[in-house]
Amino acid sequence: MYSSGTDSIRASGAAAGAVLIPTTFVWPYGGRRVFLSGSFTGWSEHLPMSPVEGCPTVFQAICSLTPGYHEYKYFVDGEWRHDERQPFVASNYGIVNTILISREPDPIPAIFHKPESIPAAFGPETPGSRSNMDVDNDAFQRVVTLSDGSIQEVIPRISEADLQVSHHRISIFLSRHTAYELLPESGKVIALDVNLPVKQAFHILYEQGIPLAPLWDFCKGQFVGVLSPLDFILILRELGNNGSNLTEEELETHTISAWKESKLHLNRQTGRSTMVCQRHLFHAGPYDSLKDIALKILQNEVSVMPIIHSSSMDGSFPQLLHLASLSGILKCICRHFRHSSSSLPILQQPICSIPIGTWVPKIGESNGRPLAMLRPNASLSSALTLLVQAQVSSIPIVDDNDSLLDVYSRSDITALAKDRAYAKIRLDEISVHQALQLGQDANSPFGFFNGQRFQMCLRSDPLHKIMERLSNPGVRRIIIVEAGSKRAEGIISLSDVFRFLLG
Repeated sequence: MYSSGTDSIRASGAAAGAVLIPTTFVWPYGGRRVFLSGSFTGWSEHLPMSPVEGCPTVFQAICSLTPGYHEYKYFVDGEWRHDERQPFVASNYGIVNTILISREPDPIPAIFHKPESIPAAFGPETPGSRSNMDVDNDAFQRVVTLSDGSIQEVIPRISEADLQVSHHRISIFLSRHTAYELLPESGKVIALDVNLPVKQAFHILYEQGIPLAPLWDFCKGQFVGVLSPLDFILILRELGNNGSNLTEEELETHTISAWKESKLHLNRQTGRSTMVCQRHLFHAGPYDSLKDIALKILQNEVSVMPIIHSSSMDGSFPQLLHLASLSGILKCICRHFRHSSSSLPILQQPICSIPIGTWVPKIGESNGRPLAMLRPNASLSSALTLLVQAQVSSIPIVDDNDSLLDVYSRSDITALAKDRAYAKIRLDEISVHQALQLGQDANSPFGFFNGQRFQMCLRSDPLHKIMERLSNPGVRRIIIVEAGSKRAEGIISLSDVFRFLLG
């Protein structure tokens, strides 16, 4: 929120002759219909807010307020909401935002922070407060106009001491909590028998809407691995290889075990011919700490880690309790520190001010990892090759101006199981755009969040917002875009966040 003297001004019912200060209110969290109400309307009138041109998820309204203390809230799609990033208190009207208007309008957008004197407990997260969000426009609060008329971004910096404190507190929390924190009250975990045909496994993952599954070997009486989208990518690339010994017909009988143990020469991450070998299954027990699990996932470069309870005392088979993931651990962090965010100074830092993620290099910069992107007319074969060689889970699909159009993820490969599409296409003849259309009718929950295939953010968004979005199942990467143009500027993954949080 900031003061402004432009656009239409709505009187707030002040007495005639009173000094009125034009003040702009901004709701950057999306919605269909957004209204503003507060002490300056007697809480009886709802002032309609209008979408900002170029940013349909950002709403604003300009009111003329008398100097002094005011309280206000937003009425979004029939639900009362408050902005947690603005000062707020508990009052007769519940949790409300507050503002103190001086006698002179401030020509420079003011950056408000939650005062230390306001208990964080006054700010519980409203259910659904992050829903239907496209791109939040924090640029309203993070820019200033210089004397020469140019615009400069205000980027707050964090001290090394605050950084160390944040790392220490997160490390202590993760060390003191175990895998039991990740277990849901109810749910299902699907495991596949290693003797299942690859083709059938392909269809099961697609029909169940899951990207991967642990593998059970009945003869050994233990879990021996995980079948993931990368397996299907490698299989489909092998099918497209003219010199391949694996045919589509063989998928009918070719078992998962045969695939895992086969000595097919595949072009993998390094681009060299290497042998597919049986990988040891990395797993955790229910009493392992969240920190140990997170470190295992990062060190072994896996997306999930089975939580297995085994009791050799009674000779029973090991029990698969859950699939631990970085998003689940991140949800625990967000939940624990939600009401004490002041204890983690790094949470309020804009992502552009901390070393996190992969960014498009600026002009003149030669260092840094390049950001992998593709055009929509690129072949599916090139997309799959890039996913394997770049060792990433998804690739932004952009237009000629590098504006974000879509994202192709590893998990999208299971859409080819629909109507046996994989048997009817050639990877080098179908485009990424066409491949994505094949799965548009899919009922798969992964890769979708609030009806969107991918998540975006701005470079000015605070770290806590990125963490909250990445803590949702199916969201593994967030694309950083430029406000308005949606030009891709970078990517932040779950792994990026944890490497930063763990120091």
